[in-house]
Amino acid sequence: MPSEEELFASVDALLNEEPHLPPPTERARLREAAGITQARLATALKTTTQSVKNWENGRSEPKSPRLDAYQRLLNGWAAKHPAPNAPSATAKAPTAPTPPATPEAESADAPPSDVPGAGPGRPATRSGATSRRQAVEKAARPAADPRFPHGPLAVLDGDGSAYGTSGIVLDCPATSVVELVEWTLRESGLGAPRLHRNGKDSDPLIVLTAAAAVKLGLPERLEGHEQRRSLRLAEDHPVVKQVVKAKWRLTQRGFGPWARIYRKAQGRERQCVQLAVLSWDALDERSWPGVTEMEPADVARVLGIYAQRVITPRGSTAVSGLELMTALRPPTRAVQDPQTGNWVPGHNPGSLGTEPMDPAPPEATAEHPVVVNSGWSGGFLNEEAYQWVRDVSLLTDEECTLAYAVGLDLNTAFLAAAARLVVGLSAPDHFHAPTFNPKIPGSWLVDLSHVEVDPRLPSPFTPDGTRPTGPAWYQTHTVAYAQELGYNVAPIEGYLRRETGAYLDPWHDRLKTAYVDTLADLGVTKDLTDAEFLAAMERHKDVDPAMAAVLAAIKATVKGGIGKLRERPQGKRYKEGERWPALQRPTWRPDIRAAVISKARINMHRKLRNMATMTGLYPLAVLSDCVVYPSPGDSPLDFLPYAASGKPQPGGFRLGPTPGLAKLEGVQSMLWAVDLMEQGYNPARHIKGGDAVLDEGE
Repeated sequence: MPSEEELFASVDALLNEEPHLPPPTERARLREAAGITQARLATALKTTTQSVKNWENGRSEPKSPRLDAYQRLLNGWAAKHPAPNAPSATAKAPTAPTPPATPEAESADAPPSDVPGAGPGRPATRSGATSRRQAVEKAARPAADPRFPHGPLAVLDGDGSAYGTSGIVLDCPATSVVELVEWTLRESGLGAPRLHRNGKDSDPLIVLTAAAAVKLGLPERLEGHEQRRSLRLAEDHPVVKQVVKAKWRLTQRGFGPWARIYRKAQGRERQCVQLAVLSWDALDERSWPGVTEMEPADVARVLGIYAQRVITPRGSTAVSGLELMTALRPPTRAVQDPQTGNWVPGHNPGSLGTEPMDPAPPEATAEHPVVVNSGWSGGFLNEEAYQWVRDVSLLTDEECTLAYAVGLDLNTAFLAAAARLVVGLSAPDHFHAPTFNPKIPGSWLVDLSHVEVDPRLPSPFTPDGTRPTGPAWYQTHTVAYAQELGYNVAPIEGYLRRETGAYLDPWHDRLKTAYVDTLADLGVTKDLTDAEFLAAMERHKDVDPAMAAVLAAIKATVKGGIGKLRERPQGKRYKEGERWPALQRPTWRPDIRAAVISKARINMHRKLRNMATMTGLYPLAVLSDCVVYPSPGDSPLDFLPYAASGKPQPGGFRLGPTPGLAKLEGVQSMLWAVDLMEQGYNPARHIKGGDAVLDEGE
């Protein structure tokens, strides 16, 4: 028997233990309920995102004093977001609500049943694989999910070989689309786990080569439509009839380049397969350069890395960018009804909810029903990216004698602007003569024509850089910048939102990590000197064409996703005042798009102003996230500001691989640039040379 002294010593040891933290899963639940990303929590606790991930999956524990601060934060969140009542020992454990039947629905999704056993697999042989490729694929490979042993997708060729993302090749015996769907769900072992605990697992994706499409009874190509988005099989096509006869359904988009085939859910298990037909231009060359010309195994590699780092493709990169927002901020979560004790879908804090929301009239487009039906004539927000060229008469003799025009491009400028961006989550309320508050997202009618700006710089308030001539509608960031410049602002009206949040934070964090990691795989890392960075960027596309395609797709996902927030009506038959399909999405939010673009344009102007102050240099032209400067040499190193220590001066343009930093866009002669300016063209659009044209954001 232990002595009394030994027992007291043991008890004292327990009393002196470090603070007790809730279980790892509860830590994650509390953070998500508060609407905070792992990256933001890491910043607050002065640690790394990986450390936070380790705390939330039980791999490690924080140490004091960080432990005490973390416990205090969790206790505060626990008071605000208590866990649902735990069931009694004799009560039946509650189940989360069953997800809706259709793929488009957005309510809370319960954990699905295990996928049935996977089909036979054999390792793919890949001759000439480099150690770099193997390292990249190993790093991109997610932790194995027993429900999806063969990854998120496969590329099916005409001989029945389905190429997976980790080098595996599955034997697919299907000879029809219906057989393919059933094989995918029952035997393939394809799919991907949800990106958020309250979200939905990604449906398996089968990509069809031209040969596979023909084997399944599909035409090799679709013809007869002017717009690629209109391509689809006719309802009386034999394959469509087969799908319907087998009691499968197609979404309203029909059987096009991206087709979703589904049945109503049975219990908790979703039954949905996505098909992408390569020969029907499912992968746009602008977003996926060179991918359609690759072998099936390489197509699987490119799409698989994108699926791991971003999301399983759901359509165009723009569609995938929008879907990523919802996947990371699901609109609902399971909550317990206090009256019945049942689990029902409830609003997920920080999300946009499940219902579409009409914008304020100045935030809408001219054809929108809220404008047409109300007869609104009060003007609209004009928060767009820069398209500005300096007046040639303002060029100095000294500038004209410089030899070169050098273009700088900001890495994923819209993504950088989305970081820590507070946007409105609720409907807009109308105010007359409101006091301006830079912390309130919304639209403000205000006169900024009195703000003086150096004529050698664009105005920060208009996309074309001209000075405002009277009252106009602006997003919060634009008005706040006028205050930052030292000017008084007196709004006449405002459409403001009471409920706010950093909705795009997890979207930003995931895409930033994907962008930086993919650049690093191409040899462009954060530890390079500026000269080494420029050299690495010059050759990065040749290091690995597949990874270069992933990088292009990530950049297209950023710009396309922001553009989709204000998708316009399509088709010649549309009439003003009619509602178009995009308006049915909670993510049709032109005010959020305006906030991102406004912040990006203001960020650009702030750098332009700081550059003028530090170096006396003024830009020749700006187009979206590209700026052209006169330079004595053919490199950014010849005019960017550096301290005596050799470090870049803060506030101006800086070279580097992360969002918001700059890279070289192109170099031409100063004579070339001046000639274009005199003809009324924008040098920033053509600085790359050849037929290259900058993507202006949508």
